[in-house]
Amino acid sequence: MKLGAYMFWAKLNAPSAWGLEPEPKQTMQNKKLLRPERLRRPPERFSWLDHRLVRENRLRNCSPQALALYLFLATVADAEGLSYYGEASITRHLGLETGLLRHARNCLIREDLIAYESPLYQVLSLDRPAVPPPQPASVRSEQPRSIAQILAGLGGES
Repeated sequence: MKLGAYMFWAKLNAPSAWGLEPEPKQTMQNKKLLRPERLRRPPERFSWLDHRLVRENRLRNCSPQALALYLFLATVADAEGLSYYGEASITRHLGLETGLLRHARNCLIREDLIAYESPLYQVLSLDRPAVPPPQPASVRSEQPRSIAQILAGLGGES
């Protein structure tokens, strides 16, 4: 069938040609479960991912390896987001070399998605604290001050 003949046939057989209106497109209000028997429920050890990861573009600076590590940690973490999986175990599960694992971990730390103190990982809440946590003395830029200096600074002197 040539294109012109097909177009004529399609126009004749369109629902509007029979006086029927096309079915309205499904909207979010009309959504239904495709497989109700597979309705997702929180497991005893809750580990679903927060939708804000996507909505707030929290993953945009992460490599595929960092994303895999985040998914792994979110899956194996306990209710507080803690996991004691070691490097050897994680590299085996994810099929990563140690260097790539470390790079992925550093990326997630930089993006404020996890905390890490060997051997403990913590998957962090996406809610950021109003006041940043205190930095270790090795990271602070100023020298330690005495209580007298601090009190003098409160009085308008420095």
